[in-house]
Amino acid sequence: MKDFIAAAEKHTQLMLDAERYIWQNPETGYKEVKTSAYMAQIFRDLGYELTMAEGITGFYTTLDTGRPGPCVLILAELDSVICPAHPEADPETGAVHSCGHNAQCAALAGIAAALKEPGILDRLCGKIKLCAVPAEELLEIEFRTELKRAGKIRYFGGKGEFLARGYFDDVDMAFMVHTSSAFAVKQGSVGCLAKRVVYKGTAAHAGGSPWQGRNALYAATCGLNAVNAIRETFKESDIIRVHPIITHGGAMVNAIPEFTVLESYIRGRTFDAICAANRKVNQALCGSALSLDTNVEIIDNPGYAPLINDQQLRELTAEAAALTVPEYPFEMIESIGSGSTDMGDLSCVMPVVHPYAAGASGRSHGSDYQIADPVAACVGSAKLQLGMLLLLLENGGERAKQIIDNFVPRFGKDDYLAFMDSLCAEGDRIEYCADGSAKIRLG
Repeated sequence: MKDFIAAAEKHTQLMLDAERYIWQNPETGYKEVKTSAYMAQIFRDLGYELTMAEGITGFYTTLDTGRPGPCVLILAELDSVICPAHPEADPETGAVHSCGHNAQCAALAGIAAALKEPGILDRLCGKIKLCAVPAEELLEIEFRTELKRAGKIRYFGGKGEFLARGYFDDVDMAFMVHTSSAFAVKQGSVGCLAKRVVYKGTAAHAGGSPWQGRNALYAATCGLNAVNAIRETFKESDIIRVHPIITHGGAMVNAIPEFTVLESYIRGRTFDAICAANRKVNQALCGSALSLDTNVEIIDNPGYAPLINDQQLRELTAEAAALTVPEYPFEMIESIGSGSTDMGDLSCVMPVVHPYAAGASGRSHGSDYQIADPVAACVGSAKLQLGMLLLLLENGGERAKQIIDNFVPRFGKDDYLAFMDSLCAEGDRIEYCADGSAKIRLG
């Protein structure tokens, strides 16, 4: 293990430089042009041949040890969030890495460099796939809907998109270390459904003849209140989270708003819980539109699957942490996180683990988030991941093979993609009939 640790530490400056560059150039999902190019250049300088994602950002490369064995995928995420209140946010876009993805990318660069050190591959078998993946943060739903309608993407999240494109067809298992305030691993996290909601009214002069209008903004605010009123019907064990925002509320103050746009997630511990909660939310949204004689278009798209971290990989992560970063405590958290990640998509079809590395301070996605300890966040993370890789692929890949043999997938790949596609729904949800009745479609 000492040679793997030394190989990572040798490239400390590379990682620290990458962390700062990416922090200073934040880009949101499927827009990470500079970030993807910067990471790709690091890999090419190290001698890697890359497969660039067609038509979108991101890439992957495969390192073959020359000895038979499993293929292990290691990922890092390219995208930022949006938090205009952050003092270091991009002044034009509001983008900022108050998610820690910049440190993830830096760690991946360090891993790539370490694996090129003489002798490092000698103890490993199989293949190692390194991937810089776009669009983990599920935001700018309108923009991603446009990409999907244009045929540029099939899924809003980068990992699901790469999975659908066949980029991971040769992969047997995967892991990715997220930046946080401590080294730890949870049991998993909730999944989510992505929603875009358009209330449709009728414009009219707000002062002269407001009775001629149908106020889409009022219908939307009634919808938000209705959603709030059903929160107590959600079971705590289902970990339901619904958190809509208004992205368009009206064109000018002197006109009754003709349309109002909301975006939201429905998060939950299981697919069944997500779908049941989504039906309740749709009923609340439709009822509010009906009460004001407006209509509502609801566009539902699959977000991310609930993440289930493989228990054997969790235990292996704790073992690797004790060997590679003993100066930091490591916690096995026996709970389900209420955030969502598209690592959940991969966990449906292969064994995965999504641990955390220390180094961040402040509120995740908040205006005070910083990489306070870049050595922990980048170098420590890289050492942990190299340690995990060694434990998996040494001795002919014995540990990896055992984990693969014990894994029971929730879906085959094609069945999973078909299920995710079945979650899609769109269109106006109310049909007003000539006899004064109305028909509502919730699904």
